[in-house]
Amino acid sequence: MKTEALVLVALPIVVALAANVRADAIPYPTPGVLNPVVYTFTATNTGKVSAYFAGSTASYVNELGMLVNGLDTGIYGLNNHTSALGLKLDFGIVTAGDTLTFVLWNHTLGGIKAYSDPALNGPYDSYYAPLPGVNHVYSTPYTATSPIIDSIPVGTFVSFEDLPASGWSDLNYNDEDFVFTNVSTVVPLPAAAWTGLTLLAGIAGFRLIRRRQVA
Repeated sequence: MKTEALVLVALPIVVALAANVRADAIPYPTPGVLNPVVYTFTATNTGKVSAYFAGSTASYVNELGMLVNGLDTGIYGLNNHTSALGLKLDFGIVTAGDTLTFVLWNHTLGGIKAYSDPALNGPYDSYYAPLPGVNHVYSTPYTATSPIIDSIPVGTFVSFEDLPASGWSDLNYNDEDFVFTNVSTVVPLPAAAWTGLTLLAGIAGFRLIRRRQVA
């Protein structure tokens, strides 16, 4: 009974945190600040993954690509200077649970590539000076309610920052934006949040025991 009561007390906290993570916030809400959130993207279902062009403010010329379980599909498109809003690019059939890594192919800087996985961005961020790979994407759910981007369907919004780390000036994560369908996003809960949840759960359990002792 103690465990049951504790779960009932702590569960709303977890639900509230999940709701905050999945709220629409387009474009990137804190321009000028490096996005600290690292995302893992996977295929929701066995079937086609599609991307829809959702805008760009970049002067660099970029195209979009995708890796499936670390392998390049070889499919690139949605040039940010020539694509119409809502233009669609299909990446072919994937299997549910496949790991998806999105690629920004920067033609202006000689064809170097930035990835949604920061661990792969060392070469990109060393374009101007040696630096470790950092986060070049921002992601949030797109519900086609607010904002409404053309006729793009509900999906996962992903936007790139195309400036190498040593050349960053704006950090607006608005250099090439897309909405993906059949894509799920996992955002690891920060260690501080887990610590907070553990503390709150412990307090809730202590109070429950105290009430029973008083009763």
